[in-house]
Amino acid sequence: MKKNRLGMIGLGCRGYTLLETVAATGDAEITAVCDVYPDRVKRAAQRVRELFGTEPAAYADYRALLRGNVDAVFIATPWEEHVRMAAESMLAGKITAMEVCCAAELAECRKLVRTYERTKTPFMFMENCCYGKFEMLTQALVRAGRLGTVVHCHGAYAHDLRDEILGGRVNRHYRLEQYRKRNCENYPTHELGPIAKILNINRGNCMQTLVSVSSKAVGLEEFSRTDKNPDPLLCGAKFAQGDAVSTLIRCANGETISLRLDTTLPRYYSREFIVQGTKGLCNQEANMVFLEDEADVHEFFEPSRTVRKYLDNADSYSDYIPQEWKDITEAQKEAGHGGMDYLMFKDFFAAAAKGGAMPVDVYDAAAWMSVTALSERSVALGGAPQSFPDFTRGKWLHP
Repeated sequence: MKKNRLGMIGLGCRGYTLLETVAATGDAEITAVCDVYPDRVKRAAQRVRELFGTEPAAYADYRALLRGNVDAVFIATPWEEHVRMAAESMLAGKITAMEVCCAAELAECRKLVRTYERTKTPFMFMENCCYGKFEMLTQALVRAGRLGTVVHCHGAYAHDLRDEILGGRVNRHYRLEQYRKRNCENYPTHELGPIAKILNINRGNCMQTLVSVSSKAVGLEEFSRTDKNPDPLLCGAKFAQGDAVSTLIRCANGETISLRLDTTLPRYYSREFIVQGTKGLCNQEANMVFLEDEADVHEFFEPSRTVRKYLDNADSYSDYIPQEWKDITEAQKEAGHGGMDYLMFKDFFAAAAKGGAMPVDVYDAAAWMSVTALSERSVALGGAPQSFPDFTRGKWLHP
């Protein structure tokens, strides 16, 4: 099978590390690299030579790359540039993979959808957490009916990013200005993506309304006054982004989804992924599958003692573990986020080769990204409900 000629746009931390992921799949060759910073282009070109043994074309302007010798592009630039670049890529007829981001305005989501519908150029939203082992196991258990009727799901992006945010100018990273100017659920798709797949969002179900509330913003300012702050010029800086943003979504089929953004306070990393149904639940933090016919529903949750028999038991449901995770090698797990990046790119390249629908499509991207714009409105209005647009224009009713 002919390998995709892939152009990489955006070569910061994320884009650069994914050069190795693409190489690990064996399904593509990187023929072009692009970034506005010459040092990043030089470093990436050298890495491509090491990984593929070929010389990639090097660009500072992504539009020149789109006119170049590529079949597909991967976009990993700052959030505010994703939609514009993805739209231009689709208009150029390039199979388009867009890294996850938030939407500044609902108009961005509509532009993405309109461009796809006009061009029919294949587009995939690269949400790697949809390929997490526990998330995929949970989806299999739901499809098999083991959790009964799903009622509520919860997820979070709970990740201490204080040094990364305050290091934005030092490291040429995009998050800093987002936190200075906006107050919203600014990174919803890691937790929402797998949940949306489980709840069949855009495929017989949809998200209808949202409410968001925010805590005060003090975490980054306090951190900026410590010796851990990588940018002394930001000492004492004020930020708009609240330290904890809670969002509640109601779906057309009656399920609820709770999301939490927690990135500016000291904590451990977690996505807090929970799916709860009428026959049990899956809890990622505990690596636990809890089914009523196999457990004591009155037992108190004490990880160190009484419920240890229920913890760390997800692997015992081996019949439901997806084949991709049974077959994955240790080397492939090393190719990004414990294997999620590898499986995501394998899926992307397989779909690109078939020419059919992408596993995470433009309507998924629009719905999930819209949470940010809607939450910003809700927070500003003291938690007032906001309605989701129907980016599918009724197609979700007929999956």
